[in-house]
Amino acid sequence: MGLKNKIKPSYVDFNHAKYKWKPNIDYRKNPHLYEIGRGQQGVLTCEPYKSELHPLWRFKTPEEAQLSANKIYLKYLEYLDNGDFVGCDMAKKYLHMGFTRSRRYWNHSSGKKWINDGEWKVLPYDRNEQRFMDSSLIFQRYWKMVREDRRYLDMKKNFKKSKKSS
Repeated sequence: MGLKNKIKPSYVDFNHAKYKWKPNIDYRKNPHLYEIGRGQQGVLTCEPYKSELHPLWRFKTPEEAQLSANKIYLKYLEYLDNGDFVGCDMAKKYLHMGFTRSRRYWNHSSGKKWINDGEWKVLPYDRNEQRFMDSSLIFQRYWKMVREDRRYLDMKKNFKKSKKSS
């Protein structure tokens, strides 16, 4: 569904009870409870990965973005070496979120995408902060590297198989 078809942002009327990811679960100890989901779902919820990755996540300047994306990528490699699919997937989601959030600030320098003046509307683009576009391109490169990594794709396939058989 494209932006033009949306009536309101997804966070409006959000139902926490139906959300698949729970903050009180240790997904490293209970990977069978993890759901892959779409996009960045679960990224701000799944522990202990949120606590490990969130402090590394920065995009305010291209220099911060480069350092951040590299640190997150190194965590991804660590998770990969440990056979930790959930960690790999969460690192991929943080890289994706670096791309989308910095792109959000490129499109809307206030960070606000929506306005509600009786009905929800997407604010017009202003695109006056080039540093955010530059940051988004850095994260995009790393995100693409991870999401196309054959080792990650094999782990993802095996994870899905194990979920179906349990």
